[in-house]
Amino acid sequence: MLIFFLVIFLVLLLLGMPVFFAMLTGPGIMLYVEGMERDIPLLFRNIYNGIDSFPLMAIPFFMLAGELMNQGGITMRLVTFAQSLIGHVRGGLAHVNILSSMLFAGLSGSAVADTSALGSMLIPAMEKNGYSRKFAAAITAASSVIGPIIPPSGIMIIYAYTMEISVAALFAAGVIPGILVGLGLMGMTSILAKKHNFPPAGPKFTLREKGLATRKAILPLLTPVIILGGILSGVFTPTEASAIAVAYALFLSLFILRSVKVTDLPAIFTRSAISSSVVLLLVGAAIAFKSVVSLSHAAEFMADWTLSLSDNALILLFLINILLFIVGMFLDAGPAIIILGPILAPIFIQLGIDPVHFATIMSVNLTVGLATPPMGLVLFVASSVSGEKVQTIARAILPFLFVEIIVIFMITFIPAISMTIPRLLGLA
Repeated sequence: MLIFFLVIFLVLLLLGMPVFFAMLTGPGIMLYVEGMERDIPLLFRNIYNGIDSFPLMAIPFFMLAGELMNQGGITMRLVTFAQSLIGHVRGGLAHVNILSSMLFAGLSGSAVADTSALGSMLIPAMEKNGYSRKFAAAITAASSVIGPIIPPSGIMIIYAYTMEISVAALFAAGVIPGILVGLGLMGMTSILAKKHNFPPAGPKFTLREKGLATRKAILPLLTPVIILGGILSGVFTPTEASAIAVAYALFLSLFILRSVKVTDLPAIFTRSAISSSVVLLLVGAAIAFKSVVSLSHAAEFMADWTLSLSDNALILLFLINILLFIVGMFLDAGPAIIILGPILAPIFIQLGIDPVHFATIMSVNLTVGLATPPMGLVLFVASSVSGEKVQTIARAILPFLFVEIIVIFMITFIPAISMTIPRLLGLA
């Protein structure tokens, strides 16, 4: 009977209760009903135990680094650099939007930060350049999901912590899938640009202008090189890398670019602290939730039911991708990973799927869910930034979601896409 906490949890979510409270209320009710009141304090202890983790310290540090980079005007430098490379082709600003998201992903690892930072800058510029506002908002939302795929990635840190696998391996596995999503979106943009006769962003940059744009962007672009280089070479851990990213962003913004003043820091720290606290509370609640999953044997029931459908790993991967895509429509990626990871991952590891490969499939699929209606978080952020209705953006984003779904299945059925770099580095 304890397993019915999952039903209560889903009902509370549908009624609009915040995820954090639903994750505690559902298990709490069933523990009480089953006469297991002595285990209720376990929920609250596990909230703290779930947050009290050295690896998880990377999340607030990476969020702070992204906030410093954004506030420091570094986003504009990345956009100018992207425009110097690809702005002259048809549909140039849409391509610039996608390429900027790929570059920004290496700084923040956050889809919401990407949508907010790039959307506030590029959506008005695209509208002024002849694009419809709904298209500009849709391409911004669609490309922002690259943020949590290309490392550093907060979602992958959460998965690695929950499932006890290597953060470095997951970061390495996310590089090619993230680039593939970006290239796929650019391909769809090229098709739509020809169909709707989208204009270039401007004339082709001269060699001197390209050199100037590159020189202004080179220091920010070194951020992911420092982070990934240090982690993959074993010089420092992901948590230490996140602290170094903050120090580097602070040094750039305060002393090199001088785009942030000391008086700006309290507001920057406050915004990043609020964002981090939301994520960490969800992680803590999810660890508490996970303890009740274990007590209820929900994972074993789910495994038996899944394996009863088929013993073919490829068929099950296809079905699980559909399930994850539907879950992503209603649940944020972080909580979904912590809830479903302990249930689904053991099933596929038992079937011979590499843990890093499955982690990549799950992370990318649920990340794309951030841009899917009706509850896609970045759709609401894009709506807020652009002033366009969520429903309108949701319709305009469909061609780009189609591309991202194709990439998900490519990652699923061609393991080399995600596993080549980890294997070359001896991480998998």
